[in-house]
Amino acid sequence: MSEASTPDSHGDRGLGTLYVVGIGPGLPGDMTQRAGDVIRNADCVIASDLYRTFLREDGTLPPEDAVSDDGIATRSDGTEQEIVRSTMGRQVELAREAFDRVRDGEDVAHVSGGDPNVYGKSDLLFVMARAEEAEDIPIEIVPGVTAALGGAATLGAPLSNDFCTISLSDKWRGWDEIEEKLRAAAISGFVIVLYNCWRNYERAVGIVREERADDVPVAIFNDAGRGDAGRNGEDQTITTLGDATNHDDDVSGMGTSLLIGTHETAVWANDYEQFLVTPRGGRDVEDF
Repeated sequence: MSEASTPDSHGDRGLGTLYVVGIGPGLPGDMTQRAGDVIRNADCVIASDLYRTFLREDGTLPPEDAVSDDGIATRSDGTEQEIVRSTMGRQVELAREAFDRVRDGEDVAHVSGGDPNVYGKSDLLFVMARAEEAEDIPIEIVPGVTAALGGAATLGAPLSNDFCTISLSDKWRGWDEIEEKLRAAAISGFVIVLYNCWRNYERAVGIVREERADDVPVAIFNDAGRGDAGRNGEDQTITTLGDATNHDDDVSGMGTSLLIGTHETAVWANDYEQFLVTPRGGRDVEDF
């Protein structure tokens, strides 16, 4: 029974729990203890190939050679755990399977990169639960470190003032709506973190440039928190808003995000590297 359960709730009804687990960047060092515990103890783990690789780094999931052809793994304590491969084209099918497993008493960990609520999997599973009339299914969200926070940590202190995230994916909403949000965020003085940058990032930068000066600092970061284990390897580039679209080679795919600063964001360097700093309230060092 999970910590969030009560004695007269789903435990007594013979149900398991569907956990939507955010694993942050993916490597164990940046995953919460709660996320690791849920995944290790789940009867079934649903995860993509990349996330399974990450979760085997420290034994959160059993090694690949301990998994049979039908996905059954034997854990170090001798108990069994089923590991199901997640792919983009199977999300609806896997949601239904997860509901069935929970009704059979299994605890299911549905793994999401970053945080499940930041362009992750939590909304899909709730929408599916509503569509499938699955009000009987206990659902718990286990938070994780999203790319904006992971990337900001490597860049210094760029998010210390107000910020927002905007996805450039036009799969679910039209570009007119995305443009409206970009313009509003730029005018309002938010530090902006763009997700899904392989789609329309040049177009997005062009819109922000209409409202924000070209010398505003911009960071392009890939696979934040993943080191060499990501799709393209972790790296970051600090440039300016006016020069951002000249860095196509640094926008390498799904793991790329752009952080667009404000007029208050500054580049500061020590003896080792460059950082971005957005002082809270625009304060100078003397104000602290």
